[in-house]
Amino acid sequence: MTASRQTVAQPGEAVGIVPGVHWIGVLDPSLRSFDIILRTANGTTYNAYLVRGSDGVAIIDTVKAGFAEEFFARLESVARYDEIRVIVLNHLEPDHTGALPELMRRAPQAKLYISTRATTMLKALLKPKGDERPFEYETVGTGDEVSLGDRTLRFLHTPFLHWPDTQCTYLVEDGVLFSGDVFGCHHCDSRLFNDRCGDFRFAFDYYYAHIMRPFKTYVMDAIKLIEPLTLKIIAPTHGPILRDRPRRSLTRYRELSSASFSERIDNDERSLIVFYMSAYGNTARMAEAICAGAEEAPGVRVSLYDLEGGELQPFVDLIESADALALGSPTINGDAVKPIWDLLSSLAVIDLKGKLGAAFGSYGWTGEAVRMIEDRLRGLKLRVPVPGVRVKLIPTDEELDACRDFGRALAGAIVSGERGKVIDFADLG
Repeated sequence: MTASRQTVAQPGEAVGIVPGVHWIGVLDPSLRSFDIILRTANGTTYNAYLVRGSDGVAIIDTVKAGFAEEFFARLESVARYDEIRVIVLNHLEPDHTGALPELMRRAPQAKLYISTRATTMLKALLKPKGDERPFEYETVGTGDEVSLGDRTLRFLHTPFLHWPDTQCTYLVEDGVLFSGDVFGCHHCDSRLFNDRCGDFRFAFDYYYAHIMRPFKTYVMDAIKLIEPLTLKIIAPTHGPILRDRPRRSLTRYRELSSASFSERIDNDERSLIVFYMSAYGNTARMAEAICAGAEEAPGVRVSLYDLEGGELQPFVDLIESADALALGSPTINGDAVKPIWDLLSSLAVIDLKGKLGAAFGSYGWTGEAVRMIEDRLRGLKLRVPVPGVRVKLIPTDEELDACRDFGRALAGAIVSGERGKVIDFADLG
């Protein structure tokens, strides 16, 4: 069987990448939202690949269930099912495993290879129906290999990019890295290859920001595994195949994974960022007093921002490089104000490990906002070392002194890494 020589995806035809290696994925140009959180202005692709060796065929990943027949048509254009010896799943999300049950039925002799972290997910996602046989699989880790005769698949364990089970598969003889979601993006273009597609740089960075950014440490670990490889092509599971200067993608991931704000302050300094919203100026006065107190601590850089005056994304970038953040909100209708919640919801895309959080605010009747913010900070895995401070209506001089003490205590916790020891001022007023 032979595939089309052209590099534009046509229905029912596989597309050659290098001799004996084909794209057998599908296009989804009409998709406008992926996993709820990502907008997809021109859709996405579900990339799957076929590798032919002298001793059989390997399938690398499959596609979303609703596109299975198109996947099988492309597979059948270059191989028979009885030739398939190996099926590799680099990642077990449904958009990559939807066609697996039917593929296993059509190629029962094939052995399934997954990462050591993927076994429980395999059992949960792919439950046999009726009298179907359970899925037989073998787990692999970094350095493990599978031979196809004249071709070798080598596995790289790359966890949390972006699920615990993720891995990459490297085709040794051809320098092709089947990278899973890493280096991918939601950009649908039937021309498939990065040197022929339209400009997808925004989609590449957007995908990183929403999928990979929370796992920067793991990104850097993966880059260390990949950089020594002879790298001619990166073939991700979404978006264009990177055959033109593929190492530029590693460089870009390294740039995106390097904090910029922390590089502009002294290495010995710690940073505290105070955000607030203020209806009548009372929470603003508290914020200023907190900053004044925190600034007394040597080695702590304090920044103050009014959320009413800025876009959220730059603030998220600052928080990622900060050691601590304090959020101030008045209580309105028994709740914190919406910009506070918007900022907190934006923090899901960054690594918050080791950061401290705090809350403060004024109120007229009940003052729930401070406690609600603290609960959300803890839910995001920030440590809240100093109890929040609340002030009823206009802060008195004594209450502003309490806010300065709050700032000093928070700065002390940042410097020492220990729990602050202060009076709980939340009951003032």
